Amino acid sequence: MNDTSDNSSGRAAGLIPEQRREMIVRQLHKHQVLSLHQLTELLGCSHMTVRRDVAALEEKGRVYAVPGGVRIASHQLVEPSHQAKSVTELPQKRGIAAQVAPLLKPGMTVYLDAGTTTACLIPQIVALADMTVITNDFHVALALSDAPQVTVLHTGGMLDHRNGSSVGPLAAATLRELVADVAFLSTSAWDLERGVTTPSAPKVEVKRAAMAIASQRVLLATSAKYGTYGTYRVAGLDEFDLVVTDDTLSEAAVQRMREAGLALEVATAQPDAAAEPH
Repeated sequence: MNDTSDNSSGRAAGLIPEQRREMIVRQLHKHQVLSLHQLTELLGCSHMTVRRDVAALEEKGRVYAVPGGVRIASHQLVEPSHQAKSVTELPQKRGIAAQVAPLLKPGMTVYLDAGTTTACLIPQIVALADMTVITNDFHVALALSDAPQVTVLHTGGMLDHRNGSSVGPLAAATLRELVADVAFLSTSAWDLERGVTTPSAPKVEVKRAAMAIASQRVLLATSAKYGTYGTYRVAGLDEFDLVVTDDTLSEAAVQRMREAGLALEVATAQPDAAAEPH
């Protein structure tokens, strides 16, 4: 172990649970991620005790379990760029799109929020007849420019250069004049305690407007973003009719969301871009 103990493992034995948990949080602030094995060495206690401490901290939204370990809840100050998002977690994003594809029916009007996960629905939409797509994403609009059978309505509004999308009150005002059957929302930060958040204030009004005009609201969120949070709150997870993530989200997080009464679906990654939706 690479000096994660600060010579404190000897002092950890005999600490009350709250003291152990604060020690875990302090170490995670330093190292971001620690394995369960490292934590058992640090605390000088059993694997079961560590799991209980992690579960208690996770319930408060302070840490999040990952396969084999735990990571600190992180404050997202800047959203990743569209370029960065377009090359990460592609199998998970395709799997999420495949999971929700059965919601799409010919003749629907759907809102596709700006994001590379929502963009994975484009092939399924193009394959259906009489579809209308509302979007604030210039990349989505451009991709659909080669599909003349799809009616495309772009919100316009202030350009977010980093993500190639429209944000702010003008985009939200356009949305309020429209009606959608389903709104597929994306996020770069989410968890059960804080809901959907963003570091970008101009995005909030657009996302809220999209949710308000839709008969069904679906959140598409990869598990890697779970446990991160931005300064501005968009919505609680209970405001969505369905939340869809990928199967690398921890079992503990899945269980807690289902116990909270959320409609949650967990999608299997699709490593092949040509994989058929299920």
